Amino acid sequence: MTLKKLLIFIITFVPLFVSTTSSNLYACFAIIAGKKATVDGSVMFAHSELNGGKRFLNFRVVPRIKNESGAMIQLVNGGKYPDVSESYSFIWSENFGSRGSDTYINEWGVACASDGTHTREDSREELIKRGDIKGGGIGYMLRRQVARRAKTAREGVLIAGELIKRFGHNFSGVTLTIADPNEAWILSMARGQHWVAQRVPDDKVVVLANVNIIGEVDLKDKKNFLASPDLVEYAVKRGWYNPESGKAFNYKDAYDKQSKGWFSTKYGCDARQWRGQCLVTGKNIPLPVKENLPFSVKANRKMTVQDMRDIMSDHLEGTQFDKSNGYESGSPHDAMSSGDGCICHQYNQEAAVFQLRSWLPPEVGCVYWRTTGASCSSVLTPWYLGITQTSEIYYKQYDIKENLKVDFHFNPPPGIFNYDPTKAFWIFNSLENLVDLKYKKNIKKVRAIWKEYEADEFLMQPTVEETAIKLLKNDKALGKKFLTLYSSSLALKAVEMAKKMVNELRTEFYGP
Repeated sequence: MTLKKLLIFIITFVPLFVSTTSSNLYACFAIIAGKKATVDGSVMFAHSELNGGKRFLNFRVVPRIKNESGAMIQLVNGGKYPDVSESYSFIWSENFGSRGSDTYINEWGVACASDGTHTREDSREELIKRGDIKGGGIGYMLRRQVARRAKTAREGVLIAGELIKRFGHNFSGVTLTIADPNEAWILSMARGQHWVAQRVPDDKVVVLANVNIIGEVDLKDKKNFLASPDLVEYAVKRGWYNPESGKAFNYKDAYDKQSKGWFSTKYGCDARQWRGQCLVTGKNIPLPVKENLPFSVKANRKMTVQDMRDIMSDHLEGTQFDKSNGYESGSPHDAMSSGDGCICHQYNQEAAVFQLRSWLPPEVGCVYWRTTGASCSSVLTPWYLGITQTSEIYYKQYDIKENLKVDFHFNPPPGIFNYDPTKAFWIFNSLENLVDLKYKKNIKKVRAIWKEYEADEFLMQPTVEETAIKLLKNDKALGKKFLTLYSSSLALKAVEMAKKMVNELRTEFYGP
Protein backbone atom coordinates (compact mmCIF):
# COMPACT_ATOMS: atom_id res chain seq x y z
CA MET A 1 0.00 0.00 0.00
CA THR A 2 1.41 3.39 -1.00
CA LEU A 3 1.76 6.22 1.51
CA LYS A 4 -1.09 8.10 -0.20
CA LYS A 5 -3.39 5.08 -0.02
CA LEU A 6 -2.45 4.51 3.63
CA LEU A 7 -3.28 8.15 4.43
CA ILE A 8 -6.66 7.86 2.71
CA PHE A 9 -7.42 4.62 4.55
CA ILE A 10 -6.61 6.15 7.93
CA ILE A 11 -8.60 9.35 7.36
CA THR A 12 -11.58 7.71 5.70
CA PHE A 13 -12.00 4.57 7.75
CA VAL A 14 -10.48 5.19 11.17
CA PRO A 15 -12.78 7.07 13.57
CA LEU A 16 -12.04 10.77 13.60
CA PHE A 17 -12.38 11.18 17.36
CA VAL A 18 -10.07 8.40 18.58
CA SER A 19 -7.91 10.37 20.99
CA THR A 20 -7.30 9.52 24.60
CA THR A 21 -5.36 12.71 25.28
CA SER A 22 -8.17 14.93 23.99
CA SER A 23 -11.07 13.19 25.68
CA ASN A 24 -11.84 16.26 27.77
CA LEU A 25 -11.65 18.73 24.90
CA TYR A 26 -14.75 20.80 24.46
CA ALA A 27 -15.37 23.95 22.49
CA CYS A 28 -19.12 24.31 22.15
CA PHE A 29 -20.51 27.53 20.78
CA ALA A 30 -23.93 29.20 20.61
CA ILE A 31 -25.67 32.19 19.08
CA ILE A 32 -29.09 33.26 20.34
CA ALA A 33 -31.23 35.92 18.66
CA GLY A 34 -34.33 37.46 20.20
CA LYS A 35 -37.56 37.59 18.19
CA LYS A 36 -37.10 41.24 17.21
CA ALA A 37 -33.60 40.53 15.96
CA THR A 38 -34.60 37.96 13.32
CA VAL A 39 -36.00 38.44 9.85
CA ASP A 40 -39.13 36.34 10.47
CA GLY A 41 -39.79 37.22 14.12
CA SER A 42 -38.71 33.83 15.42
CA VAL A 43 -36.46 33.19 18.38
CA MET A 44 -33.35 31.60 16.90
CA PHE A 45 -30.86 29.50 18.80
CA ALA A 46 -27.81 28.04 17.08
CA HIS A 47 -25.47 25.62 18.80
CA SER A 48 -22.42 23.61 17.77
CA GLU A 49 -21.34 20.59 19.77
CA LEU A 50 -17.59 19.92 19.95
CA ASN A 51 -15.90 17.21 21.98
CA GLY A 52 -12.70 15.20 21.79
CA GLY A 53 -12.31 11.50 22.48
CA LYS A 54 -14.29 8.69 20.87
CA ARG A 55 -17.68 10.00 19.78
CA PHE A 56 -20.88 8.85 18.13
CA LEU A 57 -24.09 10.87 17.88
CA ASN A 58 -27.51 9.34 17.44
CA PHE A 59 -30.68 11.27 16.62
CA ARG A 60 -34.19 10.18 17.54
CA VAL A 61 -37.67 11.11 18.76
CA VAL A 62 -38.80 10.21 22.27
CA PRO A 63 -42.62 10.11 22.65
CA ARG A 64 -44.68 11.26 25.61
CA ILE A 65 -44.33 8.72 28.39
CA LYS A 66 -46.79 8.05 31.21
CA ASN A 67 -44.93 7.00 34.32
CA GLU A 68 -46.12 4.61 36.98
CA SER A 69 -47.14 6.02 40.34
CA GLY A 70 -44.08 6.29 42.56
CA ALA A 71 -41.62 6.18 39.66
CA MET A 72 -38.22 7.69 40.42
CA ILE A 73 -35.63 9.45 38.28
CA GLN A 74 -32.22 7.80 38.61
CA LEU A 75 -29.23 10.17 38.41
CA VAL A 76 -25.76 9.21 37.26
CA ASN A 77 -24.12 9.16 40.71
CA GLY A 78 -26.92 7.47 42.62
CA GLY A 79 -29.33 10.26 43.48
CA LYS A 80 -33.06 9.75 43.01
CA TYR A 81 -36.18 11.90 43.06
CA PRO A 82 -39.87 11.44 42.18
CA ASP A 83 -40.73 11.48 38.49
CA VAL A 84 -43.62 13.41 36.93
CA SER A 85 -46.79 11.51 36.04
CA GLU A 86 -46.25 12.15 32.32
CA SER A 87 -43.18 13.47 30.53
CA TYR A 88 -43.31 15.49 27.30
CA SER A 89 -42.04 14.19 23.98
CA PHE A 90 -38.76 15.50 22.62
CA ILE A 91 -36.27 15.24 19.77
CA TRP A 92 -32.95 14.09 21.15
CA SER A 93 -29.41 14.33 19.77
CA GLU A 94 -27.50 11.90 21.97
CA ASN A 95 -23.71 12.07 22.27
CA PHE A 96 -22.92 8.67 23.77
CA GLY A 97 -20.57 8.60 26.74
CA SER A 98 -20.45 12.38 27.12
CA ARG A 99 -21.66 14.02 30.34
CA GLY A 100 -22.66 17.38 28.91
CA SER A 101 -23.28 17.17 25.19
CA ASP A 102 -26.85 16.03 24.45
CA THR A 103 -29.20 18.49 22.76
CA TYR A 104 -33.00 18.58 23.09
CA ILE A 105 -36.16 20.25 21.85
CA ASN A 106 -39.49 19.21 23.33
CA GLU A 107 -43.06 19.24 22.02
CA TRP A 108 -43.64 22.82 23.25
CA GLY A 109 -40.63 24.11 21.35
CA VAL A 110 -38.38 24.38 24.41
CA ALA A 111 -34.83 23.81 23.15
CA CYS A 112 -31.88 23.20 25.46
CA ALA A 113 -28.13 22.73 24.99
CA SER A 114 -25.05 23.44 27.08
CA ASP A 115 -21.59 25.03 26.97
CA GLY A 116 -18.87 24.36 29.52
CA THR A 117 -18.01 27.61 31.35
CA HIS A 118 -15.60 27.07 34.24
CA THR A 119 -15.94 28.87 37.56
CA ARG A 120 -13.59 29.36 40.50
CA GLU A 121 -15.69 27.18 42.81
CA ASP A 122 -14.03 24.46 44.90
CA SER A 123 -13.68 20.81 43.95
CA ARG A 124 -16.60 18.41 43.92
CA GLU A 125 -15.12 16.54 46.88
CA GLU A 126 -14.98 19.73 48.95
CA LEU A 127 -18.57 20.63 48.11
CA ILE A 128 -19.76 17.15 49.07
CA LYS A 129 -18.07 17.61 52.46
CA ARG A 130 -19.81 20.98 52.90
CA GLY A 131 -23.18 19.52 51.92
CA ASP A 132 -23.53 21.67 48.80
CA ILE A 133 -23.63 18.51 46.68
CA LYS A 134 -26.05 15.83 47.83
CA GLY A 135 -27.09 12.44 46.52
CA GLY A 136 -24.16 12.41 44.12
CA GLY A 137 -25.17 15.74 42.56
CA ILE A 138 -26.73 16.41 39.16
CA GLY A 139 -25.14 17.13 35.79
CA TYR A 140 -25.94 14.98 32.78
CA MET A 141 -29.66 14.63 33.55
CA LEU A 142 -30.30 18.36 34.04
CA ARG A 143 -31.02 19.19 30.38
CA ARG A 144 -33.19 16.13 29.91
CA GLN A 145 -35.41 17.09 32.82
CA VAL A 146 -35.90 20.53 31.26
CA ALA A 147 -36.97 18.80 28.03
CA ARG A 148 -39.25 16.37 29.84
CA ARG A 149 -41.01 18.91 32.05
CA ALA A 150 -40.87 22.51 30.78
CA LYS A 151 -43.54 24.25 28.70
CA THR A 152 -41.55 27.49 28.48
CA ALA A 153 -37.91 28.55 28.68
CA ARG A 154 -38.53 30.42 31.94
CA GLU A 155 -40.11 27.32 33.44
CA GLY A 156 -37.07 25.36 32.26
CA VAL A 157 -34.79 27.73 34.19
CA LEU A 158 -36.88 27.27 37.35
CA ILE A 159 -36.91 23.48 36.97
CA ALA A 160 -33.12 23.47 36.60
CA GLY A 161 -32.81 25.77 39.63
CA GLU A 162 -35.00 23.47 41.70
CA LEU A 163 -32.83 20.43 40.84
CA ILE A 164 -29.59 22.32 41.51
CA LYS A 165 -30.91 23.29 44.94
CA ARG A 166 -31.97 19.71 45.67
CA PHE A 167 -28.75 17.98 44.56
CA GLY A 168 -26.07 20.54 43.75
CA HIS A 169 -24.40 20.79 40.35
CA ASN A 170 -21.44 18.46 39.70
CA PHE A 171 -19.42 20.28 37.06
CA SER A 172 -16.95 23.14 37.48
CA GLY A 173 -19.25 25.40 35.50
CA VAL A 174 -21.86 25.06 32.77
CA THR A 175 -24.07 27.49 30.89
CA LEU A 176 -27.37 26.25 29.48
CA THR A 177 -29.22 28.01 26.72
CA ILE A 178 -32.95 27.41 27.10
CA ALA A 179 -35.12 28.87 24.36
CA ASP A 180 -38.78 28.76 23.35
CA PRO A 181 -40.81 30.48 20.59
CA ASN A 182 -41.21 33.63 22.71
CA GLU A 183 -37.94 34.10 24.57
CA ALA A 184 -34.55 32.64 25.44
CA TRP A 185 -32.58 32.47 28.66
CA ILE A 186 -28.90 31.99 29.46
CA LEU A 187 -28.50 29.94 32.66
CA SER A 188 -25.00 29.84 34.19
CA MET A 189 -24.18 27.65 37.14
CA ALA A 190 -21.15 27.01 39.29
CA ARG A 191 -20.38 23.71 40.93
CA GLY A 192 -22.69 23.34 43.91
CA GLN A 193 -25.90 25.30 44.42
CA HIS A 194 -25.26 28.71 42.88
CA TRP A 195 -26.65 29.85 39.56
CA VAL A 196 -27.92 32.88 37.68
CA ALA A 197 -30.03 33.28 34.54
CA GLN A 198 -30.45 36.26 32.23
CA ARG A 199 -33.07 36.73 29.54
CA VAL A 200 -31.88 37.38 26.00
CA PRO A 201 -33.15 40.84 24.94
CA ASP A 202 -35.77 40.56 22.18
CA ASP A 203 -33.91 42.97 19.91
CA LYS A 204 -30.37 41.67 20.44
CA VAL A 205 -28.09 38.71 19.81
CA VAL A 206 -26.04 36.78 22.37
CA VAL A 207 -22.78 35.03 21.46
CA LEU A 208 -21.79 32.26 23.87
CA ALA A 209 -18.46 30.43 23.76
CA ASN A 210 -16.94 28.44 26.65
CA VAL A 211 -16.80 31.48 28.89
CA ASN A 212 -19.16 33.05 31.42
CA ILE A 213 -20.92 36.01 29.79
CA ILE A 214 -23.47 37.17 32.38
CA GLY A 215 -22.15 40.41 33.86
CA GLU A 216 -24.05 42.87 36.06
CA VAL A 217 -27.07 41.25 37.70
CA ASP A 218 -30.18 43.10 38.88
CA LEU A 219 -32.03 40.61 41.05
CA LYS A 220 -34.93 43.04 41.48
CA ASP A 221 -35.61 42.76 37.75
CA LYS A 222 -37.49 39.46 37.77
CA LYS A 223 -38.42 39.81 34.10
CA ASN A 224 -34.80 39.56 33.02
CA PHE A 225 -32.95 37.86 35.88
CA LEU A 226 -33.43 34.75 38.00
CA ALA A 227 -30.92 33.31 40.46
CA SER A 228 -30.26 31.09 43.45
CA PRO A 229 -31.30 32.92 46.67
CA ASP A 230 -27.82 33.57 48.10
CA LEU A 231 -25.90 34.15 44.87
CA VAL A 232 -24.50 37.51 46.00
CA GLU A 233 -24.15 36.70 49.71
CA TYR A 234 -22.11 33.61 48.89
CA ALA A 235 -19.78 35.61 46.65
CA VAL A 236 -19.28 38.12 49.49
CA LYS A 237 -18.56 35.29 51.93
CA ARG A 238 -15.94 33.82 49.59
CA GLY A 239 -14.28 37.20 49.04
CA TRP A 240 -15.23 37.29 45.36
CA TYR A 241 -17.34 40.46 45.67
CA ASN A 242 -17.09 43.48 47.94
CA PRO A 243 -20.44 45.33 48.23
CA GLU A 244 -18.62 48.31 49.77
CA SER A 245 -16.71 48.85 46.54
CA GLY A 246 -19.68 50.77 45.13
CA LYS A 247 -19.74 48.50 42.09
CA ALA A 248 -22.83 46.55 41.07
CA PHE A 249 -22.62 42.78 41.49
CA ASN A 250 -21.13 41.19 38.37
CA TYR A 251 -21.47 37.40 38.02
CA LYS A 252 -18.56 37.01 35.61
CA ASP A 253 -16.20 39.05 37.75
CA ALA A 254 -17.22 37.20 40.90
CA TYR A 255 -17.56 33.56 39.82
CA ASP A 256 -15.58 33.19 36.59
CA LYS A 257 -12.34 31.25 36.35
CA GLN A 258 -10.18 33.28 34.00
CA SER A 259 -8.90 31.67 30.84
CA LYS A 260 -5.16 31.27 30.34
CA GLY A 261 -5.37 31.07 26.55
CA TRP A 262 -3.05 33.20 24.45
CA PHE A 263 -5.84 35.30 22.93
CA SER A 264 -7.55 36.16 26.20
CA THR A 265 -4.19 36.88 27.85
CA LYS A 266 -3.16 39.24 25.08
CA TYR A 267 -6.51 40.83 24.19
CA GLY A 268 -8.59 40.54 27.36
CA CYS A 269 -11.51 38.53 25.92
CA ASP A 270 -12.49 35.15 24.58
CA ALA A 271 -11.47 34.74 20.93
CA ARG A 272 -14.71 33.14 19.69
CA GLN A 273 -16.97 35.49 21.62
CA TRP A 274 -15.07 38.40 20.06
CA ARG A 275 -15.21 36.90 16.56
CA GLY A 276 -18.89 36.00 16.89
CA GLN A 277 -19.83 39.52 17.99
CA CYS A 278 -17.82 40.97 15.09
CA LEU A 279 -19.75 38.78 12.64
CA VAL A 280 -23.10 39.70 14.18
CA THR A 281 -22.48 43.45 14.32
CA GLY A 282 -20.52 43.68 11.08
CA LYS A 283 -17.86 45.65 12.95
CA ASN A 284 -14.29 44.81 13.86
CA ILE A 285 -14.38 45.23 17.65
CA PRO A 286 -11.11 46.99 18.67
CA LEU A 287 -8.56 44.89 20.53
CA PRO A 288 -7.57 44.67 23.28
CA VAL A 289 -10.90 45.17 25.02
CA LYS A 290 -10.80 47.35 28.14
CA GLU A 291 -13.78 45.71 29.87
CA ASN A 292 -15.77 42.50 29.50
CA LEU A 293 -17.47 42.11 26.13
CA PRO A 294 -21.20 42.91 26.42
CA PHE A 295 -23.73 40.19 27.19
CA SER A 296 -25.61 40.94 23.96
CA VAL A 297 -25.14 43.07 20.85
CA LYS A 298 -27.26 44.68 18.13
CA ALA A 299 -26.97 42.92 14.79
CA ASN A 300 -26.35 44.96 11.65
CA ARG A 301 -29.19 43.07 9.91
CA LYS A 302 -32.15 40.90 10.80
CA MET A 303 -30.76 37.42 11.40
CA THR A 304 -31.74 34.42 9.29
CA VAL A 305 -31.15 30.68 9.59
CA GLN A 306 -28.52 31.09 6.89
CA ASP A 307 -26.77 33.84 8.91
CA MET A 308 -26.61 31.55 11.91
CA ARG A 309 -25.20 28.63 9.97
CA ASP A 310 -22.62 30.89 8.26
CA ILE A 311 -21.32 32.11 11.60
CA MET A 312 -21.11 28.50 12.81
CA SER A 313 -18.92 27.76 9.74
CA ASP A 314 -16.41 30.58 10.34
CA HIS A 315 -12.63 30.03 10.37
CA LEU A 316 -11.52 33.66 10.82
CA GLU A 317 -11.44 34.10 7.06
CA GLY A 318 -10.12 37.51 5.99
CA THR A 319 -8.69 38.41 9.41
CA GLN A 320 -5.15 38.78 10.73
CA PHE A 321 -5.79 35.70 12.87
CA ASP A 322 -6.37 33.30 9.96
CA LYS A 323 -3.42 30.93 10.38
CA SER A 324 -4.44 28.95 7.30
CA ASN A 325 -3.58 31.99 5.13
CA GLY A 326 -6.79 31.75 3.15
CA TYR A 327 -6.52 27.93 3.06
CA GLU A 328 -3.11 28.17 1.35
CA SER A 329 -1.53 26.39 4.33
CA GLY A 330 -4.16 23.64 4.28
CA SER A 331 -7.30 23.06 6.25
CA PRO A 332 -8.18 25.74 8.83
CA HIS A 333 -9.20 22.84 11.08
CA ASP A 334 -5.54 21.79 11.21
CA ALA A 335 -4.06 25.28 11.40
CA MET A 336 -6.27 26.67 14.17
CA SER A 337 -8.18 25.71 17.30
CA SER A 338 -11.09 27.20 19.18
CA GLY A 339 -8.57 29.03 21.35
CA ASP A 340 -7.47 30.94 18.25
CA GLY A 341 -11.05 32.02 17.54
CA CYS A 342 -11.91 29.33 14.98
CA ILE A 343 -15.66 28.68 15.43
CA CYS A 344 -15.92 25.73 13.03
CA HIS A 345 -13.61 22.92 14.12
CA GLN A 346 -12.75 19.32 13.26
CA TYR A 347 -14.16 18.18 16.62
CA ASN A 348 -17.59 19.54 15.64
CA GLN A 349 -20.07 16.66 15.77
CA GLU A 350 -23.22 18.67 15.14
CA ALA A 351 -24.30 22.20 14.29
CA ALA A 352 -27.94 23.05 14.98
CA VAL A 353 -30.17 26.04 14.37
CA PHE A 354 -33.49 26.07 16.21
CA GLN A 355 -36.04 28.26 14.43
CA LEU A 356 -38.82 28.86 16.97
CA ARG A 357 -41.98 30.65 15.79
CA SER A 358 -44.82 31.39 18.22
CA TRP A 359 -47.56 32.20 15.70
CA LEU A 360 -47.59 28.73 14.10
CA PRO A 361 -48.57 25.37 15.57
CA PRO A 362 -45.45 24.05 17.34
CA GLU A 363 -45.38 20.98 15.10
CA VAL A 364 -44.67 23.30 12.15
CA GLY A 365 -43.42 26.47 13.79
CA CYS A 366 -40.44 24.89 15.52
CA VAL A 367 -37.71 23.50 13.29
CA TYR A 368 -34.51 21.74 14.33
CA TRP A 369 -32.16 22.56 11.44
CA ARG A 370 -29.17 20.27 11.80
CA THR A 371 -25.84 19.29 10.27
CA THR A 372 -23.86 16.17 11.06
CA GLY A 373 -20.13 16.82 11.44
CA ALA A 374 -18.33 20.11 10.85
CA SER A 375 -20.70 22.83 9.69
CA CYS A 376 -18.56 23.98 6.76
CA SER A 377 -18.51 20.64 4.91
CA SER A 378 -21.97 19.44 5.92
CA VAL A 379 -25.52 20.51 5.12
CA LEU A 380 -28.45 21.81 7.18
CA THR A 381 -31.63 19.78 6.86
CA PRO A 382 -34.88 20.59 8.69
CA TRP A 383 -36.47 18.32 11.26
CA TYR A 384 -39.92 19.62 12.16
CA LEU A 385 -41.12 19.31 15.72
CA GLY A 386 -44.14 17.36 14.46
CA ILE A 387 -42.09 14.37 13.27
CA THR A 388 -42.83 11.05 14.93
CA GLN A 389 -39.47 9.42 14.22
CA THR A 390 -36.15 9.83 12.45
CA SER A 391 -35.08 7.54 9.63
CA GLU A 392 -34.31 3.96 10.64
CA ILE A 393 -31.87 3.71 7.74
CA TYR A 394 -29.15 6.03 9.00
CA TYR A 395 -30.12 6.58 12.66
CA LYS A 396 -30.20 3.65 15.08
CA GLN A 397 -33.55 3.12 16.80
CA TYR A 398 -32.68 1.46 20.10
CA ASP A 399 -35.33 0.12 22.47
CA ILE A 400 -36.71 3.31 24.00
CA LYS A 401 -36.82 2.09 27.61
CA GLU A 402 -33.22 0.90 27.43
CA ASN A 403 -32.02 3.96 25.55
CA LEU A 404 -33.36 6.33 28.23
CA LYS A 405 -31.45 4.62 31.03
CA VAL A 406 -28.40 6.46 32.30
CA ASP A 407 -26.32 3.28 32.23
CA PHE A 408 -27.12 2.77 28.53
CA HIS A 409 -25.78 6.24 27.71
CA PHE A 410 -22.49 5.77 29.54
CA ASN A 411 -22.10 2.07 28.77
CA PRO A 412 -23.57 1.73 25.27
CA PRO A 413 -23.60 -1.49 23.22
CA PRO A 414 -20.16 -2.78 22.15
CA GLY A 415 -18.87 -1.36 18.89
CA ILE A 416 -20.95 1.81 19.01
CA PHE A 417 -17.86 3.99 18.44
CA ASN A 418 -16.62 1.87 15.53
CA TYR A 419 -16.73 3.24 12.01
CA ASP A 420 -19.99 2.21 10.31
CA PRO A 421 -20.66 3.32 6.72
CA THR A 422 -24.40 2.75 7.21
CA LYS A 423 -24.70 5.61 9.73
CA ALA A 424 -25.14 9.27 8.83
CA PHE A 425 -22.62 10.26 11.50
CA TRP A 426 -19.77 8.38 9.84
CA ILE A 427 -20.71 9.26 6.27
CA PHE A 428 -20.54 13.00 6.95
CA ASN A 429 -17.37 12.63 9.00
CA SER A 430 -15.75 10.74 6.12
CA LEU A 431 -16.68 13.61 3.83
CA GLU A 432 -15.23 16.12 6.29
CA ASN A 433 -11.95 14.17 6.50
CA LEU A 434 -11.58 14.00 2.73
CA VAL A 435 -12.36 17.69 2.31
CA ASP A 436 -9.63 18.50 4.84
CA LEU A 437 -6.98 16.76 2.69
CA LYS A 438 -7.20 19.49 0.03
CA TYR A 439 -9.38 22.00 1.78
CA LYS A 440 -9.08 24.98 -0.54
CA LYS A 441 -10.10 22.96 -3.58
CA ASN A 442 -12.59 20.59 -2.00
CA ILE A 443 -14.52 22.99 0.21
CA LYS A 444 -15.34 25.15 -2.80
CA LYS A 445 -16.92 22.19 -4.57
CA VAL A 446 -18.72 20.79 -1.52
CA ARG A 447 -20.05 24.13 -0.28
CA ALA A 448 -21.45 24.94 -3.74
CA ILE A 449 -23.44 21.70 -3.72
CA TRP A 450 -24.75 22.20 -0.19
CA LYS A 451 -25.50 25.88 -0.71
CA GLU A 452 -27.79 25.02 -3.62
CA TYR A 453 -29.43 22.26 -1.58
CA GLU A 454 -30.08 24.56 1.38
CA ALA A 455 -31.40 27.31 -0.91
CA ASP A 456 -33.96 24.85 -2.27
CA GLU A 457 -34.95 23.88 1.28
CA PHE A 458 -35.52 27.50 2.25
CA LEU A 459 -37.47 28.09 -0.97
CA MET A 460 -39.77 25.12 -0.33
CA GLN A 461 -40.34 25.96 3.33
CA PRO A 462 -43.44 28.22 3.02
CA THR A 463 -45.32 25.82 0.72
CA VAL A 464 -44.45 22.77 2.79
CA GLU A 465 -45.56 24.49 5.99
CA GLU A 466 -48.81 25.71 4.44
CA THR A 467 -49.61 22.14 3.42
CA ALA A 468 -48.66 20.76 6.83
CA ILE A 469 -50.87 23.26 8.66
CA LYS A 470 -53.88 22.29 6.55
CA LEU A 471 -53.26 18.60 7.15
CA LEU A 472 -52.78 19.08 10.90
CA LYS A 473 -56.12 20.89 11.17
CA ASN A 474 -58.03 18.11 9.44
CA ASP A 475 -56.08 15.08 10.63
CA LYS A 476 -53.25 15.61 13.12
CA ALA A 477 -51.81 12.13 12.61
CA LEU A 478 -51.70 12.65 8.84
CA GLY A 479 -50.06 16.06 9.27
CA LYS A 480 -47.35 14.55 11.47
CA LYS A 481 -46.83 11.74 8.96
CA PHE A 482 -46.37 14.33 6.21
CA LEU A 483 -43.78 16.24 8.27
CA THR A 484 -41.98 12.99 9.15
CA LEU A 485 -41.77 11.91 5.51
CA TYR A 486 -40.69 15.37 4.36
CA SER A 487 -37.97 15.79 6.99
CA SER A 488 -36.68 12.26 6.49
CA SER A 489 -36.65 12.53 2.69
CA LEU A 490 -34.49 15.67 2.76
CA ALA A 491 -32.09 14.12 5.26
CA LEU A 492 -31.86 10.83 3.35
CA LYS A 493 -31.22 12.60 0.06
CA ALA A 494 -28.48 14.65 1.74
CA VAL A 495 -26.85 11.46 3.03
CA GLU A 496 -26.90 9.92 -0.43
CA MET A 497 -25.35 13.08 -1.88
CA ALA A 498 -22.66 12.98 0.82
CA LYS A 499 -21.91 9.34 -0.02
CA LYS A 500 -21.53 10.27 -3.67
CA MET A 501 -19.09 13.06 -2.82
CA VAL A 502 -17.13 10.71 -0.54
CA ASN A 503 -16.78 8.21 -3.39
CA GLU A 504 -15.74 10.93 -5.85
CA LEU A 505 -13.10 12.38 -3.53
CA ARG A 506 -11.82 8.94 -2.57
CA THR A 507 -11.53 8.01 -6.26
CA GLU A 508 -9.68 11.26 -6.95
CA PHE A 509 -7.14 10.58 -4.22
CA TYR A 510 -6.65 6.99 -5.33
CA GLY A 511 -5.92 8.11 -8.89
CA PRO A 512 -2.49 8.10 -10.47
